[in-house]
Formats: sequence, C-alpha cells, structure tokens
Amino acid sequence: MWAYESVFYQIYPLGFCGAPFENDGVCEHRILKVIDWIPHMTKLGINAIYFSPVFESDTHGYNTRDFSKIDVRLGTNEDFAKVCKALHENGIKVVLDGVFNHVGRGFWAFRDVLEKREASPYVSWFQRIDFGGNSNYNDGLWYEGWEGNYDLVKLNLWNNDVVEHIFSCIKGWVDEFDIDGLRLDVAYCLSDDFCRRLRGFTDGLKEDFFLVGEMLHGDYNRLMNAGLHATTNYECYKGLFSSLNSYNLFEIVHSLLRQFGPENWTLYKGKHLLSFADNHDVTRVASILNNKCHIPVIYGLVFGMPGIPCVYYGSEWGTEARKEEGDPALRACFDQPEWNELTDFISKLAKAKTGSEALNYGDFRSIVLTNRQCIFQRCSEHERVLVAINADENPYTAHFDAGCGMAVDLIDGSNHDFGGGSVLEPYSVHFWKCER
Repeated sequence: MWAYESVFYQIYPLGFCGAPFENDGVCEHRILKVIDWIPHMTKLGINAIYFSPVFESDTHGYNTRDFSKIDVRLGTNEDFAKVCKALHENGIKVVLDGVFNHVGRGFWAFRDVLEKREASPYVSWFQRIDFGGNSNYNDGLWYEGWEGNYDLVKLNLWNNDVVEHIFSCIKGWVDEFDIDGLRLDVAYCLSDDFCRRLRGFTDGLKEDFFLVGEMLHGDYNRLMNAGLHATTNYECYKGLFSSLNSYNLFEIVHSLLRQFGPENWTLYKGKHLLSFADNHDVTRVASILNNKCHIPVIYGLVFGMPGIPCVYYGSEWGTEARKEEGDPALRACFDQPEWNELTDFISKLAKAKTGSEALNYGDFRSIVLTNRQCIFQRCSEHERVLVAINADENPYTAHFDAGCGMAVDLIDGSNHDFGGGSVLEPYSVHFWKCER
C-alpha cells in the first residue's frame, strides 16, 4: 500500500485559500492556489496530500450541500481536476475528506424535507425526523444533529439509497479527479457495516484505494478490522506534546509500546496509524510546546515512530495558533509558503522516512529510556534503524549494546561509531541505520 510509505501534507482548503466563512455563492477559482505550492511540497518531501472538505457546503466544509460539486468559493470541478492532475504529475497522491456521517442544512435532500415535510421521499435519509417536534432553527420538525449540532444533520447510513448515493459520488470523484483515497470524518460514529461496504466498493474502484478513519478514542482496531487501512493516532498526538512539556518521555514510549511493542498483547502491531503533531482541529504544535527547542524534536518522534506522518500546512515553518482563538486562526491563509531551519529539517526527516524500509514497516522496541532521552529500534526484514532523541538542553551519552559497531544517520548522512558511548547533542534527533 502506497500510503504506508508516504508523508502526508494536510490542507484545509477554505482557510488555505482565504475563502469567506459563509457560502456567498460567488465562484472564485481559489483552489488553483494549490498548484503554486507544489514546488514547496515536493521540496518538503511530500508524496501525498489530504484535503479537508472541498465540496459545496454551508460554511466550514463539514456541513455539505452537494457531494458532487466543488465548493463555489474554491472554484469549479474543472479547477479541482486541474489541481489533482498537477499533483499526480508531481508524484503526490490525493486523499479527500469523506464527510458521510452528517450533512448541512443546505443539503439538497434535507431542503426537500423542510419544504415537503411528510411528502418528501427523503425523510428516511436522515436520523429520527420527528414532525411533531422542533429544533433551534424553528423548522416545525425535530431531527438528530451530530453531537447536538443542528447545523450538522445526521444521515441514516442504514438506508441503502443513502449509501448508494454516497458511493455514486465517490465513483464520480475517482472518475473526475482520479483521487487515491478518503479520510473518513468522525469515523468513530460510522458502523462497521458501512465501513465494510465502503471498503468492498472502493476496492473495486481503484487499486490500493486508501481509507483512513478519524478516531479520537477507543480501540482503533474496530474500524481497521472493518476494512479501514488506518486511523488517526490521537493517543500518541497527546502523548507527544505532553511527554515533552512534562519532560517525561516515558509517557509517549509507554503508548508506543502499548500500540506497537514486542509483547503478544500489543494492540496495533503491524498496522499503520496516521501520526501528526497537529491538525486543523487542535492548537498548532509551535503554540502547545512550552519549549520551542522541542519543535524539531517532536517532528523527529512523529517521523521515527510507527505510522504515517502527516504535516499540517504552515506548521512546517513554525506557525503559531491556539484552539481557543477559534477555527479561523487554526485554518489560516498564507500568501506563500515559508522555508526556514525547521522546514529544512522536516524535509530531511521526510526523505529519511520514505526511503527506509524499517521506518515504513519496522516493529518497535525500546532500547534506552530516561525522562529526557529515548532510543528505540525500528526493525524490518532487511533493515534496522535506531531512533535517538534528546529532549534536554544538555548533551547526553548513551551506553547500550547497539548490536553493531557503525551506523549511518539517515537524516544527515553522517557516520556514527557506537564505540565508547553514543553522544546525543542537546535537542537532537538521529535516525541511525545500523550495519547488519
């Protein structure tokens, strides 16, 4: 599966393109801006892109109006097809946000229900419509909104007509844009049955069509056993910044051992989760870390640990924004990409990761662990890499049996001699590929 050897780049298009929050109905060809950023992405080492919602919506993209039409604030379907073609020509796969749990109040079928009420043929498309009730929109009917948000109308995915409509739209996305996969929004709300049907359908659409589900909590195996190739690794998202802020690397290593370690009870051994330091829903990593010197360190962990790393646009050069400032702050528009020392370091991590069998497929074993340092092993059939992290302001000398005398650092190409102890510079990251 191509995704297991990829470095993803996440773009929230409506914010990235500077579109107005409310859908003003005015067609602007903003999505073409992505093409201007392709040189930046390729230099960064990106070979897959995840677009947050691109389809016609009421406001923020997750309240869909029409699954078959690119949001007018972003442009036309032809514009987006041009963007996808340019990305593919530069070796970048395209994954779209599949928002199938709910739609917006402007969704065409829900508008029909509001107009025709009981006479609408689409009443059964939505969860628990009650014409004897009311909502805070005073529609004279009640319906289930996702987590109590009535601008997000829950779809009835047990209705075969709804599923067939979604599947026909997905086929249209493959035919029109040649997409390579889907990120399923609030996948933890989706049933195993729907996920299995989706996997069976997409397997017949395109070889190695990738499905990754958004999971905030619970056992990620539920959806992977139901057919998804991966889920988001929110457990380690929290562990990454928390362990650095508290100078307690035991926290993140414990999570990684629980998920991927050598014991028989390990939860996700051999599976692939989407790893990230931040995204469009959370405080940017440069704002959540107490020590700015830990920013490259956290990316070293993201790229060195098991999983598929994903970089959120703008964070690669250290942009700051906090969740409490609101979604517009997290989903900013940048006139052009920036390149600095952090961006350069992430590009080296990306090159190391995509070119390493061990970093793509290797198991996980903890070798050295203190509050401020960790060394863990990623070992695959043909390669062994030691990921060495020093989160402290002082150098640290690690004494351990590396199982070899020399190694090459996949990040900078330098040679490393394990004899006499391995010195970890302050706030350093190393990916040592060991001689076998």
